[in-house]
Amino acid sequence: MNTVIYHNTQCSKSRATLALLNEHGIEPTLIHYLETPPTKEDLVRIVALLGKTPKEIIRFNETAAIQQNLSSEDHRTDDEWLEIMVNNPVLIERPIVIIENKAALGRPPENILSILPGAS
Repeated sequence: MNTVIYHNTQCSKSRATLALLNEHGIEPTLIHYLETPPTKEDLVRIVALLGKTPKEIIRFNETAAIQQNLSSEDHRTDDEWLEIMVNNPVLIERPIVIIENKAALGRPPENILSILPGAS
């Protein structure tokens, strides 16, 4: 089973989500997205799998968002939000787990149970 987690070791939710995957016998591929940021194409796929808009996976409370005066009230195109995330990966909501062709945000970590085969 192809499983990926966009992971930040400094984030307690990300660590808890990884632990939950491990408890279910899953050793995912770790993508440390702050060190290896996703491409725009990666983000398009992630957003589609999550069933969200790019703006819905932006962390507006991060210092980088505040410094750039970004707000959830901003009227930007999806393409503009994607570019913002490519250039500022710290703004991407985390953790994101992808299992095959399904994805979930690990906030809370139990959210990923909805995409685990056989889990409830």
